[in-house]
Amino acid sequence: MKFRYASIPYLIWSAVFVLVPLGLVAVFAFTTQDGTFTIDNIARVSSYTPVFMRSVWLAILATAICLCIGYPLAYLMSRMSGVSQRTMVMLIMLPMWINFLLRTYAWMTLLENNGVINTVLRALGFGTVRMINTQGAVVLGMVYNYLAFMILPLYSIMTKIDDRVIEAAQDLGANPLTVFSRVIFPLSVPGISTGVTMVFVPAISTFIISRMLGGGSNMLIGDLIDAQFLGNAYNPNLGAAISMVLMVFILLVMSIFNQFDDSEEREGMLI
Repeated sequence: MKFRYASIPYLIWSAVFVLVPLGLVAVFAFTTQDGTFTIDNIARVSSYTPVFMRSVWLAILATAICLCIGYPLAYLMSRMSGVSQRTMVMLIMLPMWINFLLRTYAWMTLLENNGVINTVLRALGFGTVRMINTQGAVVLGMVYNYLAFMILPLYSIMTKIDDRVIEAAQDLGANPLTVFSRVIFPLSVPGISTGVTMVFVPAISTFIISRMLGGGSNMLIGDLIDAQFLGNAYNPNLGAAISMVLMVFILLVMSIFNQFDDSEEREGMLI
């Protein structure tokens, strides 16, 4: 009974800061500015399909790059000694101690036409390379800002893999590739699921990175929603409809991936 009463503050917090905002988004999405019920806002979202596709593609690309970089790095960290592990975790988290906006501004300074990288290239005899205001710059900003969200869940899972399991597989004659595919990878699937979710969700909804590093030619869903609420195209009802469609899409992707994660985890337990 005491534990039940202890959960009341959390329930109140969830109702005020989660359910009420979601309810307001739903109300705005299905009403006009004068409060009349309509589904036109949802129907108009289809006209922004290119923006949705661009956002999904860049988010998938950034997530894949984070996974390719984060997985081997997390595995190497999990094989280090205790002091080295703590040092690496601190170094990975160090950029997160700096304001998100300042980190993105730093990349603007590096990538602009008269920035540090192009200055070095010109000094070496190369011409100016256009890096700012491109999709590549947007993906780079996503990878830099969200890479830690991929590494830390993977590292947390891999440190829990018992070395005796790996040694047992080696004693049975398994080569390194077999050990990885039949032991390490199945046991690390929960970390992959968590890392992919933590990178994909903020990447597909970001607007600061695309605005600062991509310029106006690389509008993403986050920029579109921001323009409806705070920009010249002020239309909060349409912005709420876009937000609702984005939320449903994210929930659908997460549910599908969680199903895949559960099946892989059960398979890993049977191996």
